[in-house]
Amino acid sequence: MTVIKVDNVSKVYKLGGPSHNSLRDALASFVRSPLSRGARESIDALKSVSFDVSEGETLGIIGNNGAGKSTLLKILSRITKPSAGEIELRGRVGSLLEVGTGFHSELSGRENIFLNGAILGMKRAEIEQKFDEIVAFSEIGKFLDTAVKHYSSGMYMRLAFAVAAHLEPEILIVDEVLAVGDMAFQKKCLRKMRDIGETGRTVLFVSHDMQSIGRLCSRVIWLKDGEIVLDGETNEVISAYRTEQSETGSERIWSEGSKRPGNDLAKLSAVRVLDKNGVPASAIDIREPLFIEMEYEILSGEKVVVPNIHLYNDFGVCVFVSHDWQSEWRTKPRPRGTYVSRMKIPGNFLAEGAFLVTVAASTYTPMEVHFVVRDAVLFHVVDSIDGETARGDYAGVLPGIVRPILEWETEILNS
Repeated sequence: MTVIKVDNVSKVYKLGGPSHNSLRDALASFVRSPLSRGARESIDALKSVSFDVSEGETLGIIGNNGAGKSTLLKILSRITKPSAGEIELRGRVGSLLEVGTGFHSELSGRENIFLNGAILGMKRAEIEQKFDEIVAFSEIGKFLDTAVKHYSSGMYMRLAFAVAAHLEPEILIVDEVLAVGDMAFQKKCLRKMRDIGETGRTVLFVSHDMQSIGRLCSRVIWLKDGEIVLDGETNEVISAYRTEQSETGSERIWSEGSKRPGNDLAKLSAVRVLDKNGVPASAIDIREPLFIEMEYEILSGEKVVVPNIHLYNDFGVCVFVSHDWQSEWRTKPRPRGTYVSRMKIPGNFLAEGAFLVTVAASTYTPMEVHFVVRDAVLFHVVDSIDGETARGDYAGVLPGIVRPILEWETEILNS
């Protein structure tokens, strides 16, 4: 069943317009010339955006700052109206947008819990049933009877998320505001959103953290300049988004007529990241093997040429360097011709995240580099939370460059 329907929604903001909050503002507007009054610039925050969201779906929304993500969520939360188009919502909506949105600053945390529940249409008895759970999750019981205007931004966020998540709205909308909280509480919120999705409720999640989006969302919408660039399966959309950000894809080919990297002895023709089926892929499931392939031409059979691959994570840390030591060509020159060398990385080895590939071909005695191309291609490893990886059922941040599944044994010494 469709619970959210967005049909050709647009939002136009006027820039530099008068606020008319005082008599002075009104008089200033009156004396301003008609020409200047009509020359106000406008900006299209959203442009004919359309999509549907099904019941129980967890939808991620990504894009750069200014893409229109927050504007879209405000329209869905009924905070602002669209300039054109229509939206349909089935069920109660709980929103966690800007810190403090929906709270009355003069009321205490306790009073705001009941106020938000009432806004959602809940009866007092329903709110009381969830009250202890909300307080325990927020971890601010000590300040429950303090006016929220005295709360820090982190305390605001804790209480706001606890209220939004526990008052059981059919639709939960969460913006990047989670970044305000500490790391431990962010993990707690991510687990809660996963649980909400598993109970059949609908979650819309906006974040710049692609790892969180990848773990939580089954579908992602990429917004750019107020328009939908891509709407589809999570790995596909995240990969396309990250590729645009890095301006590097999973396959790179140098045509015969172009200036190929290399010297008079060896030239590079192509580099590819391949999935288990040998198809170029920019997003790889952490459980599956992947292959990095180099295609190159040997122009002179005078020297031993060793292809090598350097893998870096998106923080610039070298994960490993691998050379083709096992080949028969390790100790003798290769005849002239075109070669394809392929390196395998097993499944459940790399951690989730983005990886950049540097490729090179070298002669080691004496040392000579025939070609080297840094950041030649990019790929992404995507983890899941279904318990079949080293992550298990843990939904929080899991550090590390590699993420192998290792064998464990436990012996009971005394019982």
